[in-house]
This record gives sequence, C-alpha cells and structure tokens, in this order.
Amino acid sequence: DTVFKDGDGGERRLSDYRGRGVVLNFWATWCAPCVREMPELANLKKRLSPLGIDVLTVSEDRKGAPLVRKFYKLNKLEGLDVLLDQKGALLRALGVRGLPSTIFIDPKGNEIGRVLGIAKWDTDAAADFITGCLAP
Repeated sequence: DTVFKDGDGGERRLSDYRGRGVVLNFWATWCAPCVREMPELANLKKRLSPLGIDVLTVSEDRKGAPLVRKFYKLNKLEGLDVLLDQKGALLRALGVRGLPSTIFIDPKGNEIGRVLGIAKWDTDAAADFITGCLAP
C-alpha cells in the first residue's frame, strides 16, 4: 500500500480505489511512447469511469506536478488526474521495470495483468476487454 501523491501533495494509495477496477499506467514526459499513449488513456478514462473503472496515470517525472500540469495543458489532455511517484517508490513496490507500463487491478485490489510498453487504448476491443476484466 505504497504512498504516491496527487497534484496538490495529498497522499494516495491503491487501497483508496478498492471497489473499483483500476488501470494503473506509469509514464513520464521524457518517454516518447508514454507521450503517444496519453491522449488514448484520457479517452479511455472518459469511457470507463462511469462503469466503475479508474484510469490512473502516475508520472515518474522528478520535477513534479508543475511539469505534469504543463504537459497536460500543452497536449490538451483533460480529465486525467495529476498523480506523482517522484521517487519511484510505487514503481519499485510493484516491480515495474520500464515505461510505459500498465497494471490492471480488480475491484478487490488484486493485480490481474500487465501491459509492458505502448498499447492502443482507445479502441472498442481494448475498452471491452478491460471492462470484462475490471468492472465491479
């Protein structure tokens, strides 16, 4: 239950999302594949949130919330929360070895799968698969 931060400096834990499915994506502004998939993750969040599935994009950038907010604004990314793992504690706790990486967590808090590397997130097939695996 490693702590990560929101854009206001508040503490978050994965247990805060128990009862909802979670698509947990680790990314950074300097990671080209990460940058390419961010608009698709924003679209996925809009699509899945009403179904009880959260899309959490956790930045590994060390410069923190101001950099992530600037990135979101420049890229017109709406709806994604600013979430930070500046020291990589959550990344290490979950055994993530590279960026981008995405972990699927069911409503009971169990990891049920991972995607290592870039993926196509805003397709009907992806949304249907994720919903089938993670919907409460």
